[in-house]
Amino acid sequence: MTDGSEATPDSTAVRVALWRAMHVQVDPPPHVFEDEIGLRLAAPDDGWRRRPDMDLDATRGFRAAVVARARFIEDLVEEQAGHGVTQYVVLGAGLDTFAQRRPELAARLRVFEIDRPGPQAWKRRRLTELAYGVPDRLRLVPVDFETHEDWWSHLSTAGFDPDRPAVVVSTGVTQYLTEEATTATLRRLAGLAPGSTLALTFLLPAELLDPADRPALEATAPRARASGTPFVSFYPPRKMLALARDAGFRNVHHVPGTALAARYFADRADGLRPSSGEDLLVATV
Repeated sequence: MTDGSEATPDSTAVRVALWRAMHVQVDPPPHVFEDEIGLRLAAPDDGWRRRPDMDLDATRGFRAAVVARARFIEDLVEEQAGHGVTQYVVLGAGLDTFAQRRPELAARLRVFEIDRPGPQAWKRRRLTELAYGVPDRLRLVPVDFETHEDWWSHLSTAGFDPDRPAVVVSTGVTQYLTEEATTATLRRLAGLAPGSTLALTFLLPAELLDPADRPALEATAPRARASGTPFVSFYPPRKMLALARDAGFRNVHHVPGTALAARYFADRADGLRPSSGEDLLVATV
């Protein structure tokens, strides 16, 4: 904590940023996703690659899964921008770096990053210190979820137009929320303008994981609890699809993590593959 209004980012957000950078630094090309800006934002100490959660072998599948979902999301955003969508909302943005890495694409969009006030104030400062700044096309929307603030009203105040289509993305969030909270978010997003798309990740129950990946999940859950961000919810794909349909989405699709492995990691000489355990819901209004 630096002062009453600014806090460092969540450990999970930093971990994701470091894994994305590690993919560029330790995995041979072709790189599925290139992002070292998150590493610059986080500015860890010189020994960061010796952290237990950065172990090259033990976290290899997690690293691949993180870059796979990031690549999928940006492919989706680029596709929707090509169809004329001009609004992109990131729920639980953390150390997302889309606006800094893809300025040519971001220039065609208004990007809204929703996150807690303290970490977002920290990120705003770091963007300024690194000379990226916060251009008008990037709207940082602070929301205090702990006090049940209405993120939708804050989004509108920041310039979001509910009458125009949008791409809304939430990655690595649902496992920390109750089913009731996720259902409420789905109902809100189902009211987006026609032509809008939601992409949301969710964790699978352990029994649906590849047996080789179950020990890693079992080892990760206690660390998540210890860091104050316990895993709360897991969903079989059919359950997540049902929640989205019941919320009012017109079309819902399940994108298995295995599909991302086939799409982005086929024929790699190093055998790098995403671990199983995290799938995606893609739903349209």
